[in-house]
Amino acid sequence: MKKLLCIIAFSLCAIASGVSQPVSSGKSTILINNKPVSETKAAPGTVENVMPAAMAATAASLPVGAGKYYALIIGINDYADPNINSLDFCIRDAEAFYNAVTSFYTFEKENVKFLKNATMSDIVTSLDYFAKVVKPNDSFLIFYAGHGVWNKASETGFWLPSDARKNSTLNWFRNSALRDYLREVNSKHTLLITDACFAGSIFKTRAAFSDAELAVNKLYELPSRKAMTSGTLTEVPDQSAFLKYMIERLNANKEKYLSSEQLFSSFRIAVINNSNVIPQYGEIKDVGDEGGDFIFIHK
Repeated sequence: MKKLLCIIAFSLCAIASGVSQPVSSGKSTILINNKPVSETKAAPGTVENVMPAAMAATAASLPVGAGKYYALIIGINDYADPNINSLDFCIRDAEAFYNAVTSFYTFEKENVKFLKNATMSDIVTSLDYFAKVVKPNDSFLIFYAGHGVWNKASETGFWLPSDARKNSTLNWFRNSALRDYLREVNSKHTLLITDACFAGSIFKTRAAFSDAELAVNKLYELPSRKAMTSGTLTEVPDQSAFLKYMIERLNANKEKYLSSEQLFSSFRIAVINNSNVIPQYGEIKDVGDEGGDFIFIHK
C-alpha cells in the first residue's frame, strides 16, 4: 500500500512540474493555458488579455522619431476663375519649405507629396492616401500656401483650390472637412502650417507662449494636433514674412530636436516687427490633441 501511494505521489509531482512552466515574453512572464509554448507561436485564448497592455507599454517607450515623417505640401498661385486673383509667391514659398524639410530634417522625399496649383480633387485624393499609409507612430505635416476665405455668417473658414469658383462653394475646401481628415489620419503627431487669409479660424485656442524649456521626450510621448498660421481672422499679404522667417529658422537650426512651438517662438517676433500680421500657434479643434508636440528631427 505504501509503495502504491509513493508511486501516485511521484506521478502527481511530475505532472505539476510539467504544466506550470512559464513562458518569457521579454517584458513579462505569462502562462499560456498552463503549458509551455514557443515564443514564436501565436498566443491563443488567454494571451488576448495580456498582449494589448504589453504592446501599449512598448509603444509608449519608443524613442523620439521612431516612426516615419510624412508631409503634404500645397502651393497655389493660379486660379481658373478670373474673378479670383492669382498669387505670385505661394509655390515659391512651398518649394522653399519642401527643400528645407527634405534637405535638413527626417522627411524622405518618397513620403512627401508636393502639389502645385492643386485642385479640390488633388487635395482630397492626397488626404485619402495619407489616411491609409500613416501609422500610429508616424508624424504628419500639412503645409498650405494659397487663398483662404472666411464666411462671417456661418463662421466657416475655407481654402481655395485652383479650381474654386468665386460664386460657388462647391470646390471650396472647408476647415471642417480638414478636421475630419485629421481625425482619419491616425498619426502620433500632426502639424498644420498655413499661410492664407483667415487661417486662424482652425484653432481651438491661440496659446500664449511659455519661455520654459521643453522636455522633448514628454512632448513626443503625448499625441498632438497643432497648427501655426500666418495670421488670425485677417487678410495676409502675398509676399509672406511668416514663411520667410520660418524657412530661415528651419535652414539655420542646428539642434537635433526642434519642437513646433520652439520653431514658432523663434520667428514670431520677427514676423510681427516686419509685417502687419500677428502669427498664431495653438491646438486644432476637436481632433485628438493631448498636449504633445510635433518634433522636427535634424538629419
